Amino acid sequence: MVEKNAELNREMKIQELKKTPYNELNEAEITRTLHKLPSDDTSRADWEAAAAAARFERKGIQDKRVEEYMASALSSSNLSEYVCETIIHIAYETLKQPWFEDGFPKIRETDHSHGKKKKLEQLRQLLAVEKERTSGYTLLKEKRKNVCEGAGESRKNQAVSHWLYLLPEIERMIQEAETAALDYRNTISGIYSSKEKKHNLDETLKNLMEISEDWENAVPEEQNRESRALEELSRMTGMNQVKEKVHSYYHFLQYEKERETRGYENSAEQSLNMIITGNPGTGKTTIAKLLAEIYFEMGVLPKEKVVEADRSRLVGAYVGQTEEKTTAVIEEALGGVLFIDEAYTLHKSGGEGSDYGQTVIDTLISAMTSGKYAGGFAVILAGYPVEMREFLNSNPGLRSRFPSSNFIDLPDYTLEELIEIGEKTALDQDFTLAHDVYPILKMRIEKEQVDESFGNARTVKQLIQEAVFRQGAEAAQRKDFSEPQMTMLSGKFFEEAETDTETDPLLELDDLVGLDKVKHEVKQLASFVEVQQKREKEGYPGVPVQLHAVFTGPPGTGKTTVARIYSKILKQLGLLKRGHVITAGRSDLVAGYTGQTALKTKKLIRQALGGVLFIDEAYSLLRGGTQDFGREAVDTLVEEMTKHNENLVIILAGYESPMAELLQSNPGIASRFKKEIHFPAYQSEELMKILLFYAEKYGYTLGAGVYEELLIKIKEKQVDGSARAVKDMVEHAVQIQAYNYIYGSENRKLNELHKEDFHLLQEE
Repeated sequence: MVEKNAELNREMKIQELKKTPYNELNEAEITRTLHKLPSDDTSRADWEAAAAAARFERKGIQDKRVEEYMASALSSSNLSEYVCETIIHIAYETLKQPWFEDGFPKIRETDHSHGKKKKLEQLRQLLAVEKERTSGYTLLKEKRKNVCEGAGESRKNQAVSHWLYLLPEIERMIQEAETAALDYRNTISGIYSSKEKKHNLDETLKNLMEISEDWENAVPEEQNRESRALEELSRMTGMNQVKEKVHSYYHFLQYEKERETRGYENSAEQSLNMIITGNPGTGKTTIAKLLAEIYFEMGVLPKEKVVEADRSRLVGAYVGQTEEKTTAVIEEALGGVLFIDEAYTLHKSGGEGSDYGQTVIDTLISAMTSGKYAGGFAVILAGYPVEMREFLNSNPGLRSRFPSSNFIDLPDYTLEELIEIGEKTALDQDFTLAHDVYPILKMRIEKEQVDESFGNARTVKQLIQEAVFRQGAEAAQRKDFSEPQMTMLSGKFFEEAETDTETDPLLELDDLVGLDKVKHEVKQLASFVEVQQKREKEGYPGVPVQLHAVFTGPPGTGKTTVARIYSKILKQLGLLKRGHVITAGRSDLVAGYTGQTALKTKKLIRQALGGVLFIDEAYSLLRGGTQDFGREAVDTLVEEMTKHNENLVIILAGYESPMAELLQSNPGIASRFKKEIHFPAYQSEELMKILLFYAEKYGYTLGAGVYEELLIKIKEKQVDGSARAVKDMVEHAVQIQAYNYIYGSENRKLNELHKEDFHLLQEE
């Protein structure tokens, strides 16, 4: 019964496979299925054909692996219709490429011998390339009859059948052309060459061109090739809106070109300059190269090349050097595209006189709009979205050269798209991801998705490469070179290496002196978070988790220390990805002039993402009056808290009364900080425990009677109840002890603190 169900399941999968369009085939799932299928399974050839088609669709070429899948599928004794149709599809897409699309070098009788030989060498190389191409069709020639008969009477099949019929003739004529070219070259001596051999070569090339035209005429009219760049773009993961925009731009250029050929006046000169924004690893450089290819295909630029530059390549160190460097890069890019990544680094806030980034911008604008370089190249600027907007707004001259229709924003990839990129990266190296990889890979990606610095596709490729390395190293060490080890990546090699040797944060919390109510509050909050996570897993409705907090109390009462432990607890619970703490004050958030405070605050928040932003004396942000920029910092904090949700935790700290005033003065702040934890001043006994802690930490003990006398004095003097004051007391005592050890009595010990070492015990 089990075997029958398994057989039925396989049959259903095959039927579903045959209904799936080639460009929607799941290559990873197909290769996983192939790994499981026995070699004698009757459906194996269908799966191999599907694997060939899926890989061909992804890569756009018939590479060695595609050929291996095809050969294995065609080795079946009884070819199914699906196998034949799939092979014909791949054959059609491969064979439809024209031969000698750019023609042959023109060799004239009047050419000098050196010129003739140079053109003959170009011809030889061209013939060699096309000859190599014919060698890739050996399998199709051998299986031509069986495949074409099994694929029905489709137009693709008719075209492939015709091409395979012409192929031997093309091979023969390429060989004849090579021989004729060599024969003619051997007659060239000075100004003399054989007219007969030249005529023979011309006739051979003429016949070769005629048969190549016959080949091209077999392509059905409705199957005209789309732009190669657009085909490559369509194979890229995600970016649907970007693909639509680039397609529209391509077709508009096509429209403008057609109008021009008909003699119509175009309404305006279409700008080729582009702005591409996006975070790291979203494909900015790739899109720039595809645009350059489109410009070349459409004939709007004479070269396909992209010259990449950044600040270091454009900006000089002294007056005049920047213009030279920038002009040299422009000249290199003439006829093609100049791509400047992180273009906003050319503009420095504040406009320092010693910075020459603005000179690059001025030189670039001049070259784009006037003089001998105008219209001779396209400029594509790229970088982070926020920084690029600020950069363009600060440079009106530059902004006007980039119409809003020429802005392309590349969004971050979704988790599903990143998984797909991971699959493709593995498949590029002939690896398939095992089923147990997916949950681990998903977890690793989510952990890396902290802020705008997340590398998107770049990060996923690194994770795949790391797994390949780890699996390969272990396999070689065990001398295990089995098929699964060579082609199937296992989940264990994606697991993160355990490097965290820190103590349990809850134990750290318990080890703190005093702060019983604080410990209770933090543990209560941590328990609430943990229970909500468990309820969510069980399917219960969730209760909003409020992680932001206000810590009140005098300095030195442990607020920063508890914030650090709190961050670790949240990381341990999986709510924070980094668990670090960024400590800030007013000066870290507020700038001195309009427009810069929000940028400064956002930059600090970016550093804190995945951890805790601890703002000490937070009420100082609102103490500068209505014209102060502190309010802008507060508004930015509220905005960013909403934007980043649980990826950012903010703790406001300070004295109790001013903190209450801050919360009452700003409803936005008050609504987001509902949890307040008060840190009381330490009692005398607690201060002594802290004193002993620091003394032991530095390797000292207290001499006889010191503890008792210090406790009495601390109570009498009502010493500032802060850990900081006690730490300072110990550090001061250590310095006095060193002096007393050198210049005092001879019976002093290196590790012992006496009454005379404590300033407090010497006071009257």
